[in-house]
Amino acid sequence: MNTRTRSRRAFTLLEILLVVGLLALLASFAIPRLVGAGEKAKIKLVEAAIGSNGPISMALKLYKVDCDQYPEELKELMEKPSDDDLEDKWSGPYLEDKSGLLDPWKRDYQYKYPGEHNEDKFDLWSDGPDMDEGTDDDIVNWEDDR
Repeated sequence: MNTRTRSRRAFTLLEILLVVGLLALLASFAIPRLVGAGEKAKIKLVEAAIGSNGPISMALKLYKVDCDQYPEELKELMEKPSDDDLEDKWSGPYLEDKSGLLDPWKRDYQYKYPGEHNEDKFDLWSDGPDMDEGTDDDIVNWEDDR
């Protein structure tokens, strides 16, 4: 039988090692980029949630329209206030479920009214990925001069 007419039935070890090496090289470039993508996505979610048109901010504004004041605590967006005057005005719940009051790291959003940074409004923030308040990774609804 002629060697030219013989068909190849398998890859050589060298060919297999070359393909595996190329795949490893490609993975070494791609994996570091993908590792940080999850954290960046969570930060973007928080920024969207607490931004001026985000669901939590909008719920707080709707509460103010109905009750003529912002709530003292975020849980009042979900639970009817015990104050008789506010109870009559309240037309919530203003968020679909309590999970809307948790950031992507499963911690409560922080809220303060009246705000220290947003006068006559509210301060709303997440402690960020490190879950420590007052650090550089906090995500806030005010101009941060850090």
